[in-house]
Amino acid sequence: MEMRQLGKLWPVSALTLGGGGLGQIWGETTRDEAVATVRAAADAGITLFDMAPSYGRGEAEAVMGAAFDGHWPEGLRVTTKCMIGGRHFPDVAARLEASLVRSLATMKRQRIDIFFLHSNICPDGYVYGRDPDFAHHAAVTLSAFTDIVVPAFEKLKKKGLIGAWGITGTGLPRTIMEVLRSGPRPAVVQAVTNLLDSPGGMRFYEEPAEPRNIIRTAQNNDVGVMGIRAVQAGALTLAIDRKMDDNEPEMRDYARAEPFRALCREIGEDPAIVAHRYALAIPGVDTLVLGVKNRAELASIVDAAAQGPIEPDLVKRIDALRLNFQVPRMPIDGEDML
Repeated sequence: MEMRQLGKLWPVSALTLGGGGLGQIWGETTRDEAVATVRAAADAGITLFDMAPSYGRGEAEAVMGAAFDGHWPEGLRVTTKCMIGGRHFPDVAARLEASLVRSLATMKRQRIDIFFLHSNICPDGYVYGRDPDFAHHAAVTLSAFTDIVVPAFEKLKKKGLIGAWGITGTGLPRTIMEVLRSGPRPAVVQAVTNLLDSPGGMRFYEEPAEPRNIIRTAQNNDVGVMGIRAVQAGALTLAIDRKMDDNEPEMRDYARAEPFRALCREIGEDPAIVAHRYALAIPGVDTLVLGVKNRAELASIVDAAAQGPIEPDLVKRIDALRLNFQVPRMPIDGEDML
């Protein structure tokens, strides 16, 4: 499998196996099938596994522990995450370490290669109009991130419990980009990477999402990029494989993506495969996180990645659909070009 440099860290496979499918967030599977999928991913050359205790209430990490039983093959790396909000202050450091220790025990590891803050990062004083209580559970202000969260991460590095730390870049875009330009910077950012440029249900703010500006800013500042949501939680597939209300963001995106599915029908291709190949070709993306839940889904995307970059003419046809159109935010002092 193709290897790519992850920021300033180390080379990783172009595909990363994510924990959402293993934890049954993206439809049903079984523990045995999930374990077999992990082993098949390693056999296929995937070297990075992206986990979190929130994926199936620990199920995804339990799958990882069962797959290798403490005997991880040489060269395999793993991430985990922790979500905090205003209610967790001032005990943030203790919560981060407790979550990390549980993940280590569940996955039968001595160290996590990258530990992610899974929370939104927002400006000081920001109010989430869609859900004012969201910040209480799952967001941190920029000053709290800088003054409290980053030092806690650095202490975990000194203890040898983590190799590096990163952020999930789904908070306020302008704040995420400020973090990526400032120091100490995260080693890696997880950024939305799909042809809709949509974070779907992960977006809790009113402003436009700016995933490609986030990716560009990371690339310009030597921050590794892990692309997430290549098929936007099923919106870019033939059919969403779980019951959802028509008003949910993913279902609205599914309806919006009908011209893309029509194009795929015209060229005789599976939209999920085309969506993954499109995401892999977005400049600045070092590795693409897969949400697969079984070996068949994994094999189809591994085979697609082996085909190489998506054809430029097809990229142009997809972009011409203008499915990623957003009312842009006016950059301040050219900030997005830094």
